[in-house]
Amino acid sequence: MWRLNAVRHKARDRNTAGEEFRLKRREQEREFRQARKDQQLVSKRLIEEDEEEDEGSMDTADSKLWNDQELVELFQGVQHGGEKRTSNLRTLRKALRSPEAQLVVIGLENSMQVLVGLLSGSSAQCQLEATHCVHQLSSSTCARVGAACLPATPYLITYLSGQNAKFTELCLYTLGNLCAGNMAVRDKVLAQGIIPALAVCIQRPNLAVVEAVGFVVAQLLQAKDASEKIIPLVMSSGLTLHLLAALQPHPEYGMGAAIECAWCLHYLACCDKGFEALISQGAVSQCSSLLITLGGAVATGNTEEGIELLIWPLLRCVGNLLAGGALECCGSQLTDSRLLAALCILAQAFLQPHPGLARESLWALNNLTADSSVFSSAVLYLSLVPSLIQLLPFSKGINTMVLQVLANVAYQGTEYCVQLIHSGLLPALCSTLKMADPAVVTLSLEVLCLLLASSSQAAVKFVELGGSVALEAMRYNSQDELRLRASYLLEHHLPASSQS
Repeated sequence: MWRLNAVRHKARDRNTAGEEFRLKRREQEREFRQARKDQQLVSKRLIEEDEEEDEGSMDTADSKLWNDQELVELFQGVQHGGEKRTSNLRTLRKALRSPEAQLVVIGLENSMQVLVGLLSGSSAQCQLEATHCVHQLSSSTCARVGAACLPATPYLITYLSGQNAKFTELCLYTLGNLCAGNMAVRDKVLAQGIIPALAVCIQRPNLAVVEAVGFVVAQLLQAKDASEKIIPLVMSSGLTLHLLAALQPHPEYGMGAAIECAWCLHYLACCDKGFEALISQGAVSQCSSLLITLGGAVATGNTEEGIELLIWPLLRCVGNLLAGGALECCGSQLTDSRLLAALCILAQAFLQPHPGLARESLWALNNLTADSSVFSSAVLYLSLVPSLIQLLPFSKGINTMVLQVLANVAYQGTEYCVQLIHSGLLPALCSTLKMADPAVVTLSLEVLCLLLASSSQAAVKFVELGGSVALEAMRYNSQDELRLRASYLLEHHLPASSQS
C-alpha cells in the first residue's frame, strides 16, 4: 500500500504513519505561513481634505503644470515668510501632488529644513500646512523623496500625543507612508520610539485615529526584518490587546479600524514570535467569534459593501494561529462549532466573486479538522458534507482543499467513513477521479482508499457507480504514482468480478 502523504490523516499503521503525517503537515503549514507573509500589502495613503478654503485658487493649483522656475519662486515665497506664507504653503502642497514637482522641491537648497522648521514652529496654521506638504511628499514612490523627509519624523512622532484628532491622523498616515518599503525610515522611527507612541495613540476613543494607527503598524510589520526588530517591540508594548479590541466593526463609523487592525494581527500570526502571545491573549476566540457573526450576516445578505476586506485577514489570522499553535493550544478558545458552518457559508458565498477568499475559508476549516475528532464530528453533525461536495467541481485550489477537509474526517476511522459514504461522497469521488488536475486525482484516490477500506459495501457501491472503470483507465496514466495507486485499489479493495 502506498503511503498517504498529501492529507493529514492516518494509514493502517496509525502510530508510524500518523507521526509522518504530522511532520508533513507542519512543513506544509510553514510553507502556508511563509506564502502569506510574502504576499504583503505595502501601500501608501493620502488623506482626503474635507474642507478647502479659497476653492477657486485650489482648483487652479491642482490643474496647473508647474515649471521648475515657478516652483522655485513659489518656494521662495514660503521661505521668505510674510502674510502670504500660509497661502503659499497651501499652494505648494497642491503642487506637490505632482511627482515631478516633488523631485524639484526636495532638490532645492535647504527646502526640507525650511519645511521642517515650519512644521515644528509656533504658527499652528503654518505647522498644519507644512505637515500637509510632508504628507504629500510621503506618498511618493521615489526613495529619494522618502529619505528627504527623514528630518520630519521626530516631530511627527511627538505630535501623536496632541489633542487634535485630525492633525494626529495626518501625522500617522504620513509616518505610515514613509515606513512603507523604506528600511532607513523604519529603522529611524523605531529608534525614535514610534512603537510606544503608537501604543498610547491607539487608546484614543477616535476610531479614525485607531484606523490610522493600524495602518502604520501594518506597514512596520511588513518589513523583512520585522520578526527580529519590530514584532518583539509590538508584543511588549501592549499594542496587540488594543488591536484585538478594535476588531468589532462600528455601526456608524464602519469597518476601517477593524480591517487595519485585523491585517496587523495577521502579520503577527505569520511570525513564530507573535502567534503564541496572540493565542494567550484570546485572539483565536475573538477572531472566530467575529467570523461567526460575519458568516451569519453573509448568509442573510445583511452585509456592508467591502465586508470581504475584513473577512480576509480574519481568516488568515485564524488559519495561521491554528497552524502555528496547533489545535491543542487553541482548543479552549474554540468551543463554538458554528465556526465550521460559518466557514462553509463564506466559502460558498465568495466562490465566484473572490475564489481566493473561498479557498482561505476552506484552509481554516482544514486546519480545524486536521487531527481533530471533535471538529470532524461537527462537520458530520452539522451536515456540512453535502455543502462541501458541491464545491468539488471548482478549481483554483477549491476542490483540493475540500478533499483535504474530507480526508481529515475520513482519517478519524470507520464510523466517520460510513457517514461520509451516506452523505454522498462516493459518487462525487467518481467525478473527481476523472479530473485533469493530478493533485485532485491523487487526493481523491487517498480519500477513496480510506472509504473502501471501511466496509465491503462501500466497494460494492463504488463498482455499481462505475468507479472501477475510472481506476482501470488510470492504469494507463503517464504518472507512475497514479498508476500504482489505482492498481492497488483495484487489487486490494474491489471485488475481483469488477475487474473482469
